[in-house]
Amino acid sequence: MSTVEKKNSPIFQDSKNIFKPKSEDEVSLIVENLYNNKTPVEIIGLGSKKFIGNKLQCSKILDLSNLSGIIEYFPEELYIKVKACTPIIEIEKKLNEHNQQLAFEVLDFGYIFSGKSNKGTAAGSVSCNFAGSRRFKVGSVRDYVLGFRGVNGKGDIIKSGGTVVKNVTGYDLSKLISGSFGTLVALTEITFKVLPKKPFNKTILVHEILKKDIAQLFNKIINSSSEVSGSIYLPLDPNNKSEEIFKFNDTKFNSPYIAIRVEGSKKSIEEKTNNLSTELELIDNKSSILDYYQSDLFWKKVNNLELFSNTKNSIFRVVIPQSKCASLLEYFDENYRYFIDWCGSLVWFEASGLTEEKFFSLRKSIFELGGYLTVIKQQDNGLHIKENFTVNEDILNISKKIKESFDPRKIFNPGKMYKGI
Repeated sequence: MSTVEKKNSPIFQDSKNIFKPKSEDEVSLIVENLYNNKTPVEIIGLGSKKFIGNKLQCSKILDLSNLSGIIEYFPEELYIKVKACTPIIEIEKKLNEHNQQLAFEVLDFGYIFSGKSNKGTAAGSVSCNFAGSRRFKVGSVRDYVLGFRGVNGKGDIIKSGGTVVKNVTGYDLSKLISGSFGTLVALTEITFKVLPKKPFNKTILVHEILKKDIAQLFNKIINSSSEVSGSIYLPLDPNNKSEEIFKFNDTKFNSPYIAIRVEGSKKSIEEKTNNLSTELELIDNKSSILDYYQSDLFWKKVNNLELFSNTKNSIFRVVIPQSKCASLLEYFDENYRYFIDWCGSLVWFEASGLTEEKFFSLRKSIFELGGYLTVIKQQDNGLHIKENFTVNEDILNISKKIKESFDPRKIFNPGKMYKGI
């Protein structure tokens, strides 16, 4: 069979419109054919984050779910190399055998889209770059990508790093790929840096927190000598959903609270807990402590986004300077269910009955506060927003140049993040 005949062969197709390659070489051949025919394609894995971003209008799908499996894992070297669509649960299971972890904490979007767990794949986590509650302490997903292999929009196989962080030009391509939502490269292989798991953790709940005091308390927490690895603010929920989900035996009060996680050995946790009590001037009758098992479950629920489980309402993600989080809450009304993560720099919220006029006003206000808003889910039969990502002209212009370099004919997930890219 000639090279041309092989490129046009349907052997990699699961159906007429779905390509399902089993190797990197097959991905390369498929993409080269799509490039030559100027055919746009939607890239998917397990579909856990498929609905995040602008709607695509592609007649073809590149399903990479066959590219799965752990390639190599050296616990003593603190890295694991996997095929791009290896399920996160498979990676976490292997790491757990050696008491190690993906330190950035993988978010589970399955609960908000289907009501059940679906952490997705390695490529999905990298493509979205959404990190969990430990983000402010240890960094984002992109900080743990040592290298990758993939196919660009012309069908060329490219690689960056591995266990070496930078490529020959001095740029870390992993930083560009992370958070690009599959618009630059069809990933085939990823190498993650991993870290040892802390043996124990506890969570302090500081009750009866007023909104005006949130930013000040978060500032004390983030500057604490106790190495806090998670801190969220959870208000009272008018529909009592938060009380149902975050109901624990050691919770003393039914009131708004800030949760503070510390991790380490049993001895160090006791020291950190005592230090925090002193630094934050905690009063015993206004605070409570979740033990290891309750604490562990608490943070799983946070990073599973279970507060918004199976909702039909719109869900939004706001990244904002910590000092401005209290100002943002002034724009919220009783129809908003929310919590603040990353020690004040991340706000997740659900809104019902939000008009387009109010949405655009809110997005503008967030931008003026120095933050940005991303639409994670749009409510059924309600809000219809075409641009799900905040458009910053400077970032948009840079993104266009990067897109031109990786995918000149714009065949990968066209318009997923920004119109025309």
